[in-house]
Amino acid sequence: MDVMAELLGGLATALSPQNLLYAFAGCLLGTLIGVLPGIGPVAGVALLIPLTLNLDATSAIIMLAAIFYGTQYGGTITSVLLNTPGESASAITTIDGYAMTKQGRAGVALTIAALGSFVGGTVATIGLVVAARPLGDLGLRIGPPEFFSLMVLGISLLVALAGRSMTKALISGVLGLLISMVGIDPVAGAPRFTFGSDRLLDGISFVAVIIGLFGLSEILVAPKGGTAKATAPGLRALMPGRTDLRRSAPAIARGTGIGFLLGLVPGMTGSVSSLLAYGAERKFSKHRAELGSGAVEGVAGPETANNAHANGALVPLFTLGIPASPTIAVLMGAFLQQGLTPGPTLFAEHADVAWGIIASLFVGNVILLVLNVPLVSLWTSILRIPYPVLTAVILTFMVVGAYTINFSVFDVFVMVAFGLLGLLLRRLDIPLAPLVLTLVLGPLMERSLRESLELSQGDLTVFLTRPICVVLLVVALAIAASPLLRLRKPAVLAEDPEA
Repeated sequence: MDVMAELLGGLATALSPQNLLYAFAGCLLGTLIGVLPGIGPVAGVALLIPLTLNLDATSAIIMLAAIFYGTQYGGTITSVLLNTPGESASAITTIDGYAMTKQGRAGVALTIAALGSFVGGTVATIGLVVAARPLGDLGLRIGPPEFFSLMVLGISLLVALAGRSMTKALISGVLGLLISMVGIDPVAGAPRFTFGSDRLLDGISFVAVIIGLFGLSEILVAPKGGTAKATAPGLRALMPGRTDLRRSAPAIARGTGIGFLLGLVPGMTGSVSSLLAYGAERKFSKHRAELGSGAVEGVAGPETANNAHANGALVPLFTLGIPASPTIAVLMGAFLQQGLTPGPTLFAEHADVAWGIIASLFVGNVILLVLNVPLVSLWTSILRIPYPVLTAVILTFMVVGAYTINFSVFDVFVMVAFGLLGLLLRRLDIPLAPLVLTLVLGPLMERSLRESLELSQGDLTVFLTRPICVVLLVVALAIAASPLLRLRKPAVLAEDPEA
């Protein structure tokens, strides 16, 4: 009953005219970012953080969260109409979505995708409501050693799943830790890694780093040919029939379960959920023979899983303070910018903010459903804007956004420097996800490590005398060692060709 009372209080906050406006603006901008191929949710959320710096904490996070899950649907439009995914999680939708477009059923595909996204996002948010208080209370019982071990586990998961090379993922993660250490030592109070520059005493601006790494580098590597032209279906063509709804229902149910459960696992991306949901349809759908040739299940399952994953990934962020994906790590950085620390203490110290944001997820899902289906023609018309014009607008927004963080040209140079670094890392096939995760978690890890050592008077065995720490660290070690175990088998086979 307490949870329902807190949720109703949060709903009152989310439904205030001001926060409704920010949720609407976030959904609008998120869909726009999803429609534009190549930008993606990480860069999109990072680019728009400067818009929220002068807002109160609740409004800022409501808007950024709306941008985050708005991008999940925006990519569907180009996947269906152009056979070009706006972001990676919508890539699998192109198979049946574009096939339906060639059959003249693009409107049905987009409407089913919107309905599936609404159901998946809403059910995942209900899961967040149910899990928030129990997991938050459990988190309050753990001390600094357990919190440090939990952070190590979260980083090991994302590093292990971030790319094909563990070495490259570790390089990225270490870079993020080094960047996070720039500034004033939190214990000694002495400058470190500032190289005598007063501008670095407060550390390197997180927002400028993220805009450069993901936004500017994305533009530098993007194709220069522009986007294809699309024709929007009419309003009457958007209405699915009873057969479409009946066939979609089981796929939506399966996609919801797959997306939500995988969203709870740090390191899993929405594209994995979409791919597994499509695989589930190939195995369980009564019409699996039609998949690949325009089956509505091939759109409903992946798109539902995509949005369920997005909202499910907020559970470990809100309850344990672990960002489950690069986009969630950027969102966590926005929390920290607003003076909020996601995790167990969030519900104890800022319950009104936490429940207001959670309630806004329900509101945002309704806004997306109402907003996207009737406005398909608007989104497709944006694709007709020449690519150089779009690039110029985005670059201008980046420069203004980086400058307005501290009204400093230095932050603009930081953005440019990290944009070039991001370009270099992309060229070397070094994943950016571990970098942004360790950049966010680095200061939290350092604080919990030092608090643990203060409690134990410098004895490192404190992590081996507490059962929860031991379990978490063993799991983290097993995850980190798993790529080595996979490499061992081919080596043995190479020694014995007859094996």
